Amino acid sequence: MYQALRPSRSEFVPVRHLNYHVRLWGEPSAARPPLVMMHGWMDVAASWQFVVDALAEDRFVVAADWRGFGLTDGGQVDNYWMPDYLADLDWLLDHYAGDTAVDLVGHSMGGNVVMQYAGVRPQRVRRLVNLEGFGMPALKPEQAPERFGKWIDEIKRLHDGKMALAGYPALDGVARRLMKTNPRLTPDKADWLAAHWSAARPDAEGGERWEILGDPAHKIINANLFRVDEMLALYAAIRAPLLAVEASDDSLGQWWKGRYTLDEYHQRLKSVPDARIARVEDAGHMLHHDQPAAVARLIEEFTAA
Repeated sequence: MYQALRPSRSEFVPVRHLNYHVRLWGEPSAARPPLVMMHGWMDVAASWQFVVDALAEDRFVVAADWRGFGLTDGGQVDNYWMPDYLADLDWLLDHYAGDTAVDLVGHSMGGNVVMQYAGVRPQRVRRLVNLEGFGMPALKPEQAPERFGKWIDEIKRLHDGKMALAGYPALDGVARRLMKTNPRLTPDKADWLAAHWSAARPDAEGGERWEILGDPAHKIINANLFRVDEMLALYAAIRAPLLAVEASDDSLGQWWKGRYTLDEYHQRLKSVPDARIARVEDAGHMLHHDQPAAVARLIEEFTAA
């Protein structure tokens, strides 16, 4: 199994009505702002371990499990909303950074959150790094009736137990699932991640099954239409320099089959006043697992100034 070079310490922080689980590496320093790293959908804060281990210098790193992921409770809701992530992040920065502007990193869903947050609270972000947080395809107003109906139908399915996440009889089953999703993930890292990505729960037969530490309510679509004009207004309000990092595998091409492309994403990034794009070779969407040394180097070089 993978051996962490810089083991994290774990603590819980009150955020609104939730007890947020946070992993910390290093110690606060007056000389450097905190490096805050926010994970993506169906991921956990421990996922950053490989990047933290690859950093050339020790740094105070803060990484939280988003609400309803990892060891952070979801608050018994049956769907999740983007504004809640923004408010949660603001609470976390109150606790760990105070008035200090942070270096803020987000992956995938977390990348989308930190991009929007940097527009809402531009004074709180010194440097911004977005790892494959592309946003969503544009939706049209006439899609609203169908979307609201689908949202209601999915919530009903959730309450009927039809959207539960898969369980596994042993931890190695979770590791194999991770490797199936990401073929570049090595067995030692998969075994290590599986122990943080899941937990053993009693089953009906008196044994146990390993369940993914993610609330299935995250699978519910957002009832609201994704509004590109609103997102671009948030992008335009960002004051921090942005590094937008992409993997060599075209995730958008795989996901959206032409409905939303890298060219469209790059066009959107032009709304950010100070943005640059970097690419990580031999990597897929989970580029912080595939090439942690390359990701760490990009982050360190970008946040060095």
